[in-house]
Amino acid sequence: MRDRDESGRPRNARPRDAYGRPLPHGATGIPTMPDEIDMPPAEALTEAQRLLDEDRPFHAHEVLEAVWKAAPESERELWRGLAQVAVGVTHLRRGNARGAEALLSRAADRLVPYQEDPPHGVDVQGVVKRARELAKEPEDGPIGLRLSQSSSA
Repeated sequence: MRDRDESGRPRNARPRDAYGRPLPHGATGIPTMPDEIDMPPAEALTEAQRLLDEDRPFHAHEVLEAVWKAAPESERELWRGLAQVAVGVTHLRRGNARGAEALLSRAADRLVPYQEDPPHGVDVQGVVKRARELAKEPEDGPIGLRLSQSSSA
């Protein structure tokens, strides 16, 4: 039976590992992001980049997904694509190359329309390029993904 919050909505109270996999109750896991994350885009990009750099793509996805759900219509697909890139990397880390390839390819396609005029300093061209590379040739080491044009390499 799934854990539920006080309003009856499903919540998974089980601890999770760095890649978001549920661990047994009572195990020590990696803290997840709060359910109701509310960050402005610049802060979310910084936090998601930090999480990616720490090899926590599942948690980066949670941050990017929160922005996607709150974004204006004109930016929703950008944030959805960025969240999908993080999920694709999560699949890589979990050993699911096929799922990673599908998500990374779909994410890259979703991001392409934002290449000409990327909002919030997102390095759309770089993210698309790296997502396509990872989809073709999955890697175990550092992913070398920079979300923002101002992120240092």
